Amino acid sequence: MRSPMTFKDHHREGRIFAVRLIWSVVIVVVLSLTLVARMIWLQGIQHDRYTTLSNKNRVQTQAIAPPRGLIYDRHGVLLADNQPDFSLALIPEQIPDLDATLAELASIVSLESGDIDRFRRRLQSPRRPWEPVPLRARLTETEIARIAVTQHAMPGVRIDADPIRHYPYGVLLSHVLGYVNRISAEDIEQMDADEQANYSGTHYAGRIGVERHYERLLHGQAGYRKVETNARGRILRVLEEIPPQPGQDLRLQLDIRVQQAAWDALGERRGAVVAIDPRDGGVLAFVSRPGFDPNLFVTGISHLDYAGYRDDHDQPLFNRALQGQYPPGSTVKPIIGLAGLQAGVTDWQRTIWDPGFYRIEGEQRVFRDWRRQGHGWVDMHKAVMQSCDTYFYDMGFRLGIDRMADFLARFSIGLRTGIDLPSEARGIMPSREWKRGTRGQAWFHGDTINTSIGQGYMLTTPLQLALSTAILARQGIPVVPRVAQLAPPAPTTEPAVMNTPSHWQRMTQAMVDVIHGSAGTARLLSRGVQYQIAGKSGTAQVFSLANDEEYNAEEIAERLRDHALFVAFAPAENPAIAVAVLVENGGGGGSAAGPVARATLDAWLLNDAGELAVPPVGLPETVPATLGGPVPTEAALFNPETPDAP
Repeated sequence: MRSPMTFKDHHREGRIFAVRLIWSVVIVVVLSLTLVARMIWLQGIQHDRYTTLSNKNRVQTQAIAPPRGLIYDRHGVLLADNQPDFSLALIPEQIPDLDATLAELASIVSLESGDIDRFRRRLQSPRRPWEPVPLRARLTETEIARIAVTQHAMPGVRIDADPIRHYPYGVLLSHVLGYVNRISAEDIEQMDADEQANYSGTHYAGRIGVERHYERLLHGQAGYRKVETNARGRILRVLEEIPPQPGQDLRLQLDIRVQQAAWDALGERRGAVVAIDPRDGGVLAFVSRPGFDPNLFVTGISHLDYAGYRDDHDQPLFNRALQGQYPPGSTVKPIIGLAGLQAGVTDWQRTIWDPGFYRIEGEQRVFRDWRRQGHGWVDMHKAVMQSCDTYFYDMGFRLGIDRMADFLARFSIGLRTGIDLPSEARGIMPSREWKRGTRGQAWFHGDTINTSIGQGYMLTTPLQLALSTAILARQGIPVVPRVAQLAPPAPTTEPAVMNTPSHWQRMTQAMVDVIHGSAGTARLLSRGVQYQIAGKSGTAQVFSLANDEEYNAEEIAERLRDHALFVAFAPAENPAIAVAVLVENGGGGGSAAGPVARATLDAWLLNDAGELAVPPVGLPETVPATLGGPVPTEAALFNPETPDAP
């Protein structure tokens, strides 16, 4: 029997279709409402937020580093300028694989391990997003061409043209000018928010010397610009720009001619020369030899070059003029003589017999004079002229360390001078309190006697000796040494050291006879001189001798020989320059250091024709046009040094 035929249930299919249609409409409506709600959320409620994010991707704020101020000597000779330099920099935000990019760049240009290490340190330091990070400076034309050919395939790689510091005189001014160097993460951390903003975009800051002390003045004020970029980071247009304020040019008191003469006179010997104009405190020469090439430090010195400086036994990185501390030897005898005159323990007529040694009554120790056979009968004038130790042994014993220390401190012995350079050493003016506090020992008569000839515990810097000589030339009126031109402080006319005019005049004459007298210890310096020099030679022992031991330089290692010192001011009747010279292990002060002082004096007091022409006080009027504008006061300048410790 045939089965019945089955037909479609159209009614049922219609119900299924209707249900599906309803659900489809519901889903579409829900999705549409969700989309509309999301659009309202993004375009309405969150409009400001996403507008800001969009602008950050499209608009960038870039810092514009200010041109660093130039440095000139007193005559307008350029000592530090800015030269264009092409450097390789990376924008990490645009580089998908930083290590691969570095490896590829290393195959194109020469990259040392130090370059990459410095790059990674800079990468970790605080910086603005999209700010280029320097990788390598001083690119050659060939390297620039190689990078340009492949730059399209290396996003985030760019070549920047930046001005970098250049020092035309190199090693000659290294210790006084200092240098600039890359700003480190530690530098950024020590800055406040305003300073960090001012240094954004700036890669360099002063490290030592004038560059460090006058950093704020020379740096200037950073500028900013807003630029529109495309997706690849290329700048399309500049939307807004605030130009930077260039750093102020700085004019120094230094005279490059005097500086060069002092440097050349030292030759290949280790030493220091400081020359000061006692009339206003201007530093005319500031030499520490050997020096270093500051240009090597600007963009980052190589490990090999730095190791050469660091391991050099002559210590070219050590500023002997500012930080070297040496016994002053006999150079302080005129000052100690004035102390004895003021205290009344001696006078110009008092004489003693010098048998070649001195012994305190009741004690066995013998203090020997530099001349073994002695000087015979000696008064103050002869004691200074021939540098008689025995006379000053006796006078120092009568004077006592308390009065001696107080008097010498007024000449800046054992005190920082206040010069506008960072990291000045203090030296030592020994006293009872000093020895008790530092050595835990009592003060002895022998300590006083050693101090009376500038030996023992006493240590001074060449800068202190130059300043004390300037105060001596000013007959006790203090002066503050200045490397840079500043708005001058109110002149000081009140002497810090009181004494009768006749004492100053007779002490000056005794110092004149050191050079111009027939029996002076530096009489050879008077040959051909066109002016009168008041000076004093000195010899500082590096090690002590036993009572029965004689000093023989030929039998002693060169580094253990005596230091040679010489101080002088000229013209004696109207001083326009005071100079201090140190020659390490040079031997006799008159023979080794004296000619250096003479060359320095001649460079300042004689013109190009070799004629006497004492320069007027102050700076000459003729200066570069860029050096116009008001002279800053010291209070307006930035000195990053922490206060000196007592």
